Amino acid sequence: MKLIDKQINQTSSVVGSLENDLKKLKAEYAQMIYFAWKNQGAYNRLMFIFSSEDFNQAYLRLKYFQQYADYRKKQAKIIRETQAALSEKIDVLKKSRNEKAALLTNEEQEKLKLTTEKKDKDDLLKNLQDREAQLKKELKQKQNEAQKLQKEIERIIAEEIKKREEEMRKKAAADKAAGKEVKETPKGFSLTPEEALLSDNFELNKGKLPWPSEKGIITGHFGEQPHPDLPNVKINNNGIDIGTDKGAKARAVFDGTVTGIISIPGAYKAVMVRHGEFISVYANLDEVYVKMNEPIKVKDEIGKVHTDQSEGKTELHFEIWQGSSKTNPEEWILMR
Repeated sequence: MKLIDKQINQTSSVVGSLENDLKKLKAEYAQMIYFAWKNQGAYNRLMFIFSSEDFNQAYLRLKYFQQYADYRKKQAKIIRETQAALSEKIDVLKKSRNEKAALLTNEEQEKLKLTTEKKDKDDLLKNLQDREAQLKKELKQKQNEAQKLQKEIERIIAEEIKKREEEMRKKAAADKAAGKEVKETPKGFSLTPEEALLSDNFELNKGKLPWPSEKGIITGHFGEQPHPDLPNVKINNNGIDIGTDKGAKARAVFDGTVTGIISIPGAYKAVMVRHGEFISVYANLDEVYVKMNEPIKVKDEIGKVHTDQSEGKTELHFEIWQGSSKTNPEEWILMR
């Protein structure tokens, strides 16, 4: 743009100079024509020549007329050439102006385009920042809910173990009073022979258990892992998350007994099913179809999985515990 401005200024200076030259040439030519017309009645060429004092003077006067005529022709030629040069310079100037106008138009369009793109990017950045803040808020809420669920599961398991230990102590005391041999009370779950058989069968089916929902895919894996949307943020999952269809039902992965029904505000409902030493947990339920201490069979429906209307997600949270220790559910269910 600066180069074009410089060229236009230089061309304008040349045009101005040519216009001044043209004015001078026109003025000089006009004076010559006027002088010739004014003096054409006083004498003519022949009288001017013949009135010479000698031949040399006559010759010089004749040459003067010839040179004067040639000069007038040259002046006219110069005027025509100057006019042509001036027209050409004006055309170049107009072309430069048109090019400059086109460049200015393109520049304004580019500026407008860049401004629009910048605004779009600023809006996108703001939306991403708002989304990030919302995700962090949701993550914190889910972590709080997961901690509450974890504490409640641990509490129920601890109570169950304590209850069984108390039952075993009472039985040992009764056996001792009756003179029977008393065995040392085992740590953890104290199992009846039937429960021990159920526990063994559950363990023998490791990697073969049916899925806790009829359809679905794993959307969240066990243990510590990167957050899917937040960089440099890690989450810890006590089980797995299974994405399924809206209205899907959670179902038991093995025979067992309902040992806990949990309801946490904001976390919806969860059901714990005991299979001897093992406990399966089905969380994020809207509705629960079972009752405490109710025996259930494999694939019996336990409850309806919650659907997040804002995101359109239906996810079942599933955990498997062995006593008071968490295990990876993916190692237990039959992978599709």
